[in-house]
Amino acid sequence: MNTTLLYAGLLGLWFLVLSIRVIQGRGKIPIGDGGDPQMLRLMRGHANFAEYVPLILIMMALLESRGLSQGWIHLLGLATLIGRLLHGYAFAFSAHFPPGRLIGTTLTLLSLLVGSSLAIWQSLN
Repeated sequence: MNTTLLYAGLLGLWFLVLSIRVIQGRGKIPIGDGGDPQMLRLMRGHANFAEYVPLILIMMALLESRGLSQGWIHLLGLATLIGRLLHGYAFAFSAHFPPGRLIGTTLTLLSLLVGSSLAIWQSLN
């Protein structure tokens, strides 16, 4: 479980950064996004991370506990980490960085697809 733990720690630090960006934005807005497009971007970047990363980390941990090769676990972890870094940067640090959003989303969805496929395959063996 050490490999999954590494990625959980790295992703946790990035989530902390995204959280701080939302908190900083809250200084100007009492609740919700206040109709501010930048605040909405910060909130969506943060929420999108929270929507995908936990399930991927759970699958990684389960796959690692089942003895899946470390290469696969690293592949899932790196793709998720890079994807979330790019996506989060596009939302929380840039007003216009479409490649970050596109590549970040693609890497995250690929991690979800590959992780899910490997989980199903492992459950049948």
